[in-house]
Parts: sequence; structure tokens; C-alpha cells
Amino acid sequence: MKGGSWLCPTELDRGRVVDASDRVHTIRRVGTLSVGLALLASAPWIGWWTLGLLTASMLNFANVERRIRISPRPEIVSACAIVITLGLISVGVALSGGPRSPALPWMALPAGMVAARFRPQVVIAALALTVVAMLAVTLGVNLDSTLEYPVYLIASLALLSGIVSIVWALQSAELHHRDEAILDPLTGLLNRHALVRRFAEISQQAALTGQPVCMVLCDVDTFKKVNDEHGHERGDAVLRDIAYELRKRLRSFELVYRLGGEEFLVVLPGVGRQGGEATAERLRAGIEDARPTGIPVTVSFGVSAAGGTGVDYDELFRAADGALYAAKRSGRNRVVAAVDPLLESADHGWRRDTEAEAFPLAHT
Repeated sequence: MKGGSWLCPTELDRGRVVDASDRVHTIRRVGTLSVGLALLASAPWIGWWTLGLLTASMLNFANVERRIRISPRPEIVSACAIVITLGLISVGVALSGGPRSPALPWMALPAGMVAARFRPQVVIAALALTVVAMLAVTLGVNLDSTLEYPVYLIASLALLSGIVSIVWALQSAELHHRDEAILDPLTGLLNRHALVRRFAEISQQAALTGQPVCMVLCDVDTFKKVNDEHGHERGDAVLRDIAYELRKRLRSFELVYRLGGEEFLVVLPGVGRQGGEATAERLRAGIEDARPTGIPVTVSFGVSAAGGTGVDYDELFRAADGALYAAKRSGRNRVVAAVDPLLESADHGWRRDTEAEAFPLAHT
């Protein structure tokens, strides 16, 4: 992914943030309502001013729901909203008793939000920030009272650890099940997990028969600009349309996968480099003519090929990735093939009109 951040270095991480925001939408509203009712019921004892903090928190989340869909950096929008929530709760705790505040355990809630959205490194950072905030509103507000009766602080720290552990365990289980799935939920294409299994079979067949295998790596040009100008929903629609265009222009034994983000991979069993270039050019022209969702979108392609025992996924992918980079660097919207002499042999002795019969595994 281009333009990754520490919060979300990959497109998968960024997609998780957006997906989590959709999934916890109702839960967040129920939680806010519960906290609001608790504050309303407790107001005669702790003060009506707490409703002002609740209002500020609700406005914060209403704003993040709107911005996360249109921002090119949804992870930053989400993280800022969570930090603001922690700050508002901290203020409420400090003003309502510090180490004796009944709201002290609520400071664990923002860290739970982080665990539902972000990768482990970010969760650890959120834990550390929350611990510092808890110490600041207890020891920092009233050191003597905290040392005299640290039970609330101890209980809140234990609750923090428990909430984050439970949420992260659930999140990890969900991610594991996603990895085990073979279909990309956005485009309906096969994903990396399916690719690993299938390519192992293809490479074994190639080693036995000496046949070539071609890899075509595809990347949507300036896709970030599409998201920036038209929003993430339109960007998702563009990816779905591109997936459709790829599928309909490939034969049944020519395989297409979504690797993540705006990157796709086409595997052509029984096809050499020249055949792969021809296929890639057909795909490139088709997508340009199709104008996905009415937007002038182009795609760059990198092609690599090998034959027989030389069919190795990592080597082919590196070669295709290098060719794709060259296509991007030379102006985008073009096909570039790897020129490694070792790959040239994949072009000899094969005809596209007989590839299906010569490579039966490709049809299974």
C-alpha cells in the first residue's frame, strides 16, 4: 500500500479500521446510551456538569462516523477520536474525585476500542497511554488519597487488562478465520490463501511436464486519488468493477486473485512471457475502455514467466513486481515484462491455442 502509516502500515490494517467502525456502530451507540443513563442517574450526587462531557463525546463520535468514510487516512480519524474520548473521560474522573471517582474504570473503554481496530503494536501503545492517564488522574490529582486507598486504581488497571485481552482475543480469532477464507469479501475473487494452495499444485505440475507458468501483477494507477476525490465507497465500487472486468476477459483456467488493496494477480498456467504480455495488454485496454463506475481508471501490469522446475512463486512474484514498478515509473497504464534471460525459455515451444490440453490441471 502506498502511503502507509505507523497506525496502519498495510491496506489490510487500514481496511480493518474501516470494517471495525461499521461493525461496532450499534455497539458504540448502546454503550454511549448506557453511560449517558448512568451519568443522568448519578448527576444529583456527582453534578450535572458531567452531561456536558457526555455531549462532547457524542459529538466527537458523530463527527468521526462522518469523516472516516471520506478521509484518505481513516485510521488517523479513528485514533484521534479515541484519544479525545480518553481525554474527556480523564477530565471527568479528575473532577469527580480522582482516585475515588466512580468513573475511573470507564477509562478502560477507549483501549478496548483500539483493540477492536488496530494491530498489536498500536494496542500496546494505547495500553501504555491509558495507564499513564490513570496514574495522572489518581496519583497526580491526589497522591495521599491514592496511596491511602488504591483499590479503585488497582481494580481499574485489572479491568483495563481484562477488557483489552478479551477484545484482542476475539479480534485475533476473527482475523484467523478471515485468513482461512479463500474468497475476498469485497470483490468475490480468490484471495492470497487460495493462491498459496493453488500455486503449489501448478508449480508441481510444471515441474513434471516442463510447461511454463506466467504471472501478471496488476495495480490500479493513482487509486488513492480515487478515494480522495470520490470517497472510499466509490473506491470499493471501482475495485469491484475492475475485478469483474478481469474475470470476464480471462478464460476459466486463467486464474485471478485479489492480493489486497488495489493489487491483483493473474496466474496463467501453460503460458509463456509473450502470451502473458498479450493477455495483460488485453486486460489493460479493456479496463481503460470500461471506465469503472464512470471514472477514467487505468491499471499498470508487470509480467514474468518461467518453465519447468524454474516455476517458483517468490522468484516469479519478485520479477513481476519489478516489472510493475518499471511500468509505474515509465508513465503508468502500460504492460512491462521481466527480461531476465532465465525467464525467456518459458516462451519456447508453447502455443496458446493448445495450452488447455497441455496443462490439464489448469482446468480443475
